[in-house]
Amino acid sequence: MENDLSSVVDSLPGLVWTAQPDGQVDFLNRHWSVYTGLSIDEALGSGWQLAIHPGDRPGLLERWRSMLAAGEAASMEARLRHLDGEYRWFQFRARPLAEASGHIVKWCGTGTDIDDLRRSAMGQPGGNDDHRSVADIIPAMIAFLTPAGEFENANRHVLEYLGATLEQLKGRRASDAIHPDDLPSVIAASERAVATGRSEPYDIDHRIRRADGVYRWFHGRVMPLMDLQGRVVRWYIVNIDIEDRKRAETLLAGEKQLLEMVARRQSMSEILKALCRLVENAVTDCYCSVVLVDPDYTHLEAGAAPSLPPGLTNPMIDRPVHVDTGPCAMAIFLNEQVIASDIALDTRWDAWRPMAMAHGVRACWATPIASATGPVLGAFAVYYGEPRTPTPQELGLIDQLTHIASIAISRAQGDDALRRSEARKAAILDAALDCIITIDHEGCVTEFNPAAERAFGYRRDDIVGKQLADTIIPPSLREKHRQGFARYLATGETKLIGRRVEMTAMHVEGSEFPVELAISRILLEGPPSFTCYLRNITERKQSEERLRRSEALLAEAQHLSSTGSFFCPRPGEFTWSTELYRIFEFEQQMPITFELIMSRYHREDIPLLNDVIDQVNRGVIDFDYEHRIVMPDQSVKYVRVVAHGNPSKDGHFEYVGAVQDVTERRRSEAALAKARSELAHVARTTSLGVLTAAIAHEVNQPLSGIITNASTCLRMLAAEPPNIDGARETARRTIRDGNRASDVIRRLHALFSKKDTAIGPLDLNSAAREVIALLMSDLQRSRVILRAELFTDLPLVVGDRVQIQQVILNLVRNASDAMSDVDDRPRQLSIKTERDEDDHVRLTVQDAGVGFSPQDADRLFDAFYTTKDSGMGIGLSVSRSIIERHQGRLWALPNDGPGATVSFSIPCRPTNMKGTPELGAMRIVSGEEKAMSNQ
Repeated sequence: MENDLSSVVDSLPGLVWTAQPDGQVDFLNRHWSVYTGLSIDEALGSGWQLAIHPGDRPGLLERWRSMLAAGEAASMEARLRHLDGEYRWFQFRARPLAEASGHIVKWCGTGTDIDDLRRSAMGQPGGNDDHRSVADIIPAMIAFLTPAGEFENANRHVLEYLGATLEQLKGRRASDAIHPDDLPSVIAASERAVATGRSEPYDIDHRIRRADGVYRWFHGRVMPLMDLQGRVVRWYIVNIDIEDRKRAETLLAGEKQLLEMVARRQSMSEILKALCRLVENAVTDCYCSVVLVDPDYTHLEAGAAPSLPPGLTNPMIDRPVHVDTGPCAMAIFLNEQVIASDIALDTRWDAWRPMAMAHGVRACWATPIASATGPVLGAFAVYYGEPRTPTPQELGLIDQLTHIASIAISRAQGDDALRRSEARKAAILDAALDCIITIDHEGCVTEFNPAAERAFGYRRDDIVGKQLADTIIPPSLREKHRQGFARYLATGETKLIGRRVEMTAMHVEGSEFPVELAISRILLEGPPSFTCYLRNITERKQSEERLRRSEALLAEAQHLSSTGSFFCPRPGEFTWSTELYRIFEFEQQMPITFELIMSRYHREDIPLLNDVIDQVNRGVIDFDYEHRIVMPDQSVKYVRVVAHGNPSKDGHFEYVGAVQDVTERRRSEAALAKARSELAHVARTTSLGVLTAAIAHEVNQPLSGIITNASTCLRMLAAEPPNIDGARETARRTIRDGNRASDVIRRLHALFSKKDTAIGPLDLNSAAREVIALLMSDLQRSRVILRAELFTDLPLVVGDRVQIQQVILNLVRNASDAMSDVDDRPRQLSIKTERDEDDHVRLTVQDAGVGFSPQDADRLFDAFYTTKDSGMGIGLSVSRSIIERHQGRLWALPNDGPGATVSFSIPCRPTNMKGTPELGAMRIVSGEEKAMSNQ
């Protein structure tokens, strides 16, 4: 066995030896003897030292003794003599072989020829041009450094990369070109190599600065050459460019990180920030941003720009997608890459370019990010602080990164859409007022929303997985349900899919109630599943019954009161009640049209209808008027129409109204009006006779005394001699009788004016409406079209309601009488209230009658002046006195066209009123007090 092992060792292509713990060599393989020419017996013990170069022997022995003392593995170098007498450099390595207790029992060692390495063609003594040529064509940077780390020699690749000649490079420290972030790890590795004392190579990755300032990654293979004392005498370094590998590793790791972020469903913002940082780590001295485009493809949206200043990115948000907006917007708009190699020389983007340069941006490469389906999702941009044109490698990298961005954005948007969809689904299920139940192809419940829990009394967890037929369907209907469900699964046809039906459902406690049901199939691959929408219609059924009863009662009430109703949702569309059909004597269910309604209108009332239509067009929403309709037998009915409009969603008004047959009332009113007219005529005649007799009686006596006394006075003065004293006394009696006559007139005036006044807050609009209601029949009988424009926020006034209404009544009657002979135009009368200046309120009555001449404007208010053939000329005079007592004024003006306008204006808060106490002492007189005062 021992011979076999010796044969194996002898066959090894190197020098192998062993030694005792004290350092005496006890074995040498055959290669040692062949190489040195010493026999095995000559070399054992200390004889091997004869083959060591005399100059290296002392250092080697000292190093060997140190190793024996330390008991640790180490290496050493020395020159070994060949049998032809030539010395070559060898590296000797020795390692102790110890027992379990740590006691060294033997040393094992090898010797390796390193002369070619030490004498390589790097300008070393003994080198040659062939070796240098070989070193120059090796695709790596090879350099020799001094123990201090300064360049001693380097091949062509080092010189070209650093941009220096060998003479310029000598004396420079190699560490000066290493990236500052990598320098600590490089120094630490070299210190570890020196500390171990081993001339063994080690590997390290680091970045080295190129002549143009760009750093690239290199894999360094470093080996220190040490002397026998363990001191570094030279550093051998081989650097291989691994920039592409590092970039690929970075991109691969970045892609993995991005995909993991997408898989974890992190936000799109975080994913895009990670993408930008990946690019900035993979490409030196660049900044990156991603902008997105809105779903309508009209404006930019925020994406990510973790390293760019907000002043450069924020102004672009919400900007339009257009070629003039900026590089990213142009890339999106054109769906092609946009390269701005030198922004300072670029003439595009007048607004964006100065802003970019202000933030130090001199180059921008923008690439559209297209989804797999085609639409552009946004743009990926790389920014540089110096003018730059992308290389083919950089363009390929950008393509790869935009593809990653497309995947990340598409997946993130898809996940966002899915999350929104799931959230909407959950919100719909939770907020739905209707019961939503889903079942699978076996009829088992798979979803049961809160509304269903409330309606049926089941908890979701208790019913999911159970048969629908065994839970909410009454026993009497379960078999029918099973048959229908089986028929659908077999044929795909059912009467329930897509329809609304009413049926009976069952509560968990066993009670039954009516529901409305709709079923739809869920369109997914695989076995069919269904969604059931159920609504408890118990209240609706009860409401329908109440509605039927209410409609019956309403129809009966309308019949008893001769009042019909209508609804006009939009112009030209009408819905009539049964009673309204009866009033107009149309056949029931006959489609009501505007032309059909017009066929019943009295010819003389058609202008009134046209005026109503005009008001509708002007946005008037409230109507209350009466007109006549002509029946098929030519009989005439009077109807009153009251309607109110509400604005609809499409911009017009919806009108709801009532129509009452007031024919009997109008006949009664006509008879009453005739009787009232005759009674008023008798009352006026009687009052005039009594007033005339009273005036004659009261005034006649003092006048007779005046005449008698005057005659006596003349006779006394004519006597000879004149009776001066008698004449003086007679003149005094004449004065007395004149005063008596004056007192009679004053008392009559006081009697005419004296009246208890009921002062209080007064709504002028309300007072006007009451007068309008009182005169409406007379006005319509006179074919007068009345338009009231009453200001909605009119302030209250203080005054006597009856007196103010008397004024309004006089003005309206005068306006109506002024149009009695007008036949060539509509008899239009307008009553308008409004705010006036100086905290006053104004009421205006305008007619289209005969009017008056401007010179008669002042005489209209004189007593007994009238323009009527049968008028007394008292109304406007009395009206002016009432208004003046309210500290107001009354005036009249002729219209630009036909007719006249009469207005009065009274203050909202008068300080006092003529013939009345101060306002602070006023009180509202009750109806009972007023009646007593009238008595």
